[in-house]
Amino acid sequence: MKSVITIALLLCVGSLGAAEKLKFVPLFNGKDLTGWTGEGYEVKDGAIVCTPQGKNLMTEAIYANYVLDFEFKLPPGGNNGLGIHYSGTGNPAYTGMEIQVLDDTAEKYKDLKDYQFHGSIYTMVPAKKGHLKPVGEWNLQRVTVNGDEIKVELNGTVITEAKLSELRKKFPKHEGAKRNSGHITFCGHGDAVAYRALKICELSPHANVTGAVEAGFRPLFDGRTLKGFKVPEGGEEHWIPINGILKYDGKNKDLWTEKNYKDFTLAFDWRWTMPGPIKKRPILGADGNPTGEQVDVQELDSGIYVRGSSKSQVNLWNWPVGSGEVYGYRTDGKQSAEVRAGVTPKVKADHPIGDWNRMLISVKGETLNVSLNGKEVIIDAKLPGMNAEGPIGFQHHHAAIDFANVYIRED
Repeated sequence: MKSVITIALLLCVGSLGAAEKLKFVPLFNGKDLTGWTGEGYEVKDGAIVCTPQGKNLMTEAIYANYVLDFEFKLPPGGNNGLGIHYSGTGNPAYTGMEIQVLDDTAEKYKDLKDYQFHGSIYTMVPAKKGHLKPVGEWNLQRVTVNGDEIKVELNGTVITEAKLSELRKKFPKHEGAKRNSGHITFCGHGDAVAYRALKICELSPHANVTGAVEAGFRPLFDGRTLKGFKVPEGGEEHWIPINGILKYDGKNKDLWTEKNYKDFTLAFDWRWTMPGPIKKRPILGADGNPTGEQVDVQELDSGIYVRGSSKSQVNLWNWPVGSGEVYGYRTDGKQSAEVRAGVTPKVKADHPIGDWNRMLISVKGETLNVSLNGKEVIIDAKLPGMNAEGPIGFQHHHAAIDFANVYIRED
């Protein structure tokens, strides 16, 4: 598997080549708070407005790499904030990172610390001052959160730039700085700060396209269309290609390739985009058998069907055993103990919910290898009776999931 892991690293580095113009989608419909959860905010004249009871209002969805555009208007002395990478619990300034939204011209704020001015990353990074419009006017702000990069542009001027890697070194105890994804949140203080025209452009993780081609891979997903896939009825509204990401909302059916494959290596990125309900799931031993102990997890489930069969599915899920398991073989009592142990992950290598993961699936004959985030989780597992060839499927199992940088090499 060493050569496979080398490919995984190759596809994870570098930057995207020249791309089509990126597309934004609304984050707020201008009518109600659909897609948001929290308290103390109302919709007024097409804007989200914080009320005197306003606390935190966060997106239901989880975001990783993106560009967020919005307009905001401050009342005199108004104070709010934009939380990024928020965990969903606790104070967004510390379990996420808070970008200040503040009328820092108010007399009561004359003694602010440098990291408290508008656009600063609270407690960590000061912003350039003097680019707010007068109180009561609408300001335009763009926030870019892309891998290591955080950037804030206010009315056309870059006022804040930071790198997560540097913040983690400088502020090792800051929990929010350790995160790579989370909810987007408004952090209320009871002031009537208003937001409108919110739109977001989600970005796929970087990939070295040239390196992938040189390694013998070709795109299975072109990043723009569903070309090459058998789209289920109504699937165009649920399997959505945008900005190099294949977004699935968990509300349709499986998506299959038109082509059949025999031996291949499939490389792709994936991540969960919505939290799941809490359920108890079993802890497994190395032999693939339940230990009798169960733990609470967020129920998130999907997978990759290999050679046209749901039985030979490489699971993507949030179970204690970790992604990479072949559930159909592990739970088949007719299989040998060796087979069942072989399809049980050697280690749980999943990144936190919301973060991007990179997986490689290698199939040769009846032998399966899987690496996840650079770790070998399935090694030379045997899948007796597996189809000799068949299509590849992206499983529908009700969970919202993103796929990106999907490449295949026929071996």
